[in-house]
Amino acid sequence: MKLTVVAIGHKVPDWAQTAWEDYAKRFPADIKLQLKALKTEPRGGKSVEVLMAAERTRIEAALGRDTYRVVLDERGDRLRTLDLADRLQKWQGLGQEVGLVIGGPDGLEDRKSTRLNSSHTDISRMPSSA
Repeated sequence: MKLTVVAIGHKVPDWAQTAWEDYAKRFPADIKLQLKALKTEPRGGKSVEVLMAAERTRIEAALGRDTYRVVLDERGDRLRTLDLADRLQKWQGLGQEVGLVIGGPDGLEDRKSTRLNSSHTDISRMPSSA
């Protein structure tokens, strides 16, 4: 299974890259984990809608057409760590690539108007265990 995390933001700081590399080692060998950090759209007086549309285009380009998309934000289901692990196993059973999508400072476009609507999960306040 290929699991791609696509995040809109600034350049990943060295400490975060080190943490990512350490965390990635904890995944089973049959899961290929990849991070794609995409730049935030330059602000320059553009409307939020224009900014989010440009960022969505970058996200779509970073993920395969048939990738099962999982939006990670505060509007989704709240999950415990164990619940997230269960979902990861279910996604693994889909037999297709999975993309975890994290929006930029303005969030993501309304999921009804984008392909980023396969699943919606809130990890911002995720309890650490059972």
